[in-house]
Amino acid sequence: MQSESNLLISNSYNSCAARAICAKHGSKIGDPDVPNDSKDAEKFDYGTAFSRNIGWITETEQQVLRQSRVAIAGLGGVGGAHLAGLSRLGIGAFNISDPDIFEIVNFNRQLGATMSQIGQPKVDVIAKMALDVNPEVDLNLFPKGIGEHNVNEFLRDVDLYLDGLDFFVMNARETVFAACAEKGIPALTAAPLGWGTALIVFVPGGMSFEDYFQMAGQPHEEKLMRFLAGLSPTGMELEHIVDPTRLNIPEERGPSTPIGAFLSAAVACTSVVKLLLRRGEVLAAPWSLHFDAFTGRSEWVERPGGMGHLEMQARLAAMRKA
Repeated sequence: MQSESNLLISNSYNSCAARAICAKHGSKIGDPDVPNDSKDAEKFDYGTAFSRNIGWITETEQQVLRQSRVAIAGLGGVGGAHLAGLSRLGIGAFNISDPDIFEIVNFNRQLGATMSQIGQPKVDVIAKMALDVNPEVDLNLFPKGIGEHNVNEFLRDVDLYLDGLDFFVMNARETVFAACAEKGIPALTAAPLGWGTALIVFVPGGMSFEDYFQMAGQPHEEKLMRFLAGLSPTGMELEHIVDPTRLNIPEERGPSTPIGAFLSAAVACTSVVKLLLRRGEVLAAPWSLHFDAFTGRSEWVERPGGMGHLEMQARLAAMRKA
């Protein structure tokens, strides 16, 4: 039986949970835009829906994706785009979480943020989007967020974790990445940085999130600076900021673009496919990838020792002064 913090949706729009989500957003089984067993659900065919993936992946690999379960915490700018991309790749199951609602300030970068969804729970809106793509998708929803009390349930039966948490959310991020390291679950974080993205992958047996960022015992503001420095060791995104006053770590605010969010999803979802299909090399921490679409620059950076690396220490020192 699911806990009170977890809502299970599986197999089709006929489930009570799916009906509840539809009702919440002013739609119901039988509406023209909602699949159901007498109409769209009968028309849906997994093989046909994702047949255009074949050629870039094999039919056998498509079935591997269909049998895979990915966890995503945070369904805003990058998290919603992650789920959208992976749903259309045919991933068959997800554990997703976000305790927040959509607001008008989210409009510039978040897929689920529209006038019709203002005030609606992000987890419900994004779940409905996934079900609209694949009525057979298996969704476990965690609408109250993730913490020590439910992280094990959140990661149950998961093949891979994809970080979609807001940049400034550190406690939940540390909790999930630590649990992934303990359970041997590959974990990725891709950050939208201006007109680009930065990606770090953590794999079982490799450098962990804590090994790389070394956040234990640090105050919150220091953790934020370490997270930014670790994601972007070169800081190449900073040359594009036209109003530096809009970036303020102590006040937990910063500018964003939809380009950064969508690029983050593109880069992260590609790495997810490589890991799930065990195809192609995946460079893991202490390596990080930074791609800047504005200049067309792409750079892999290795920082052995993570925050202990001399260049990382220098970057942190500069950030503290700023």
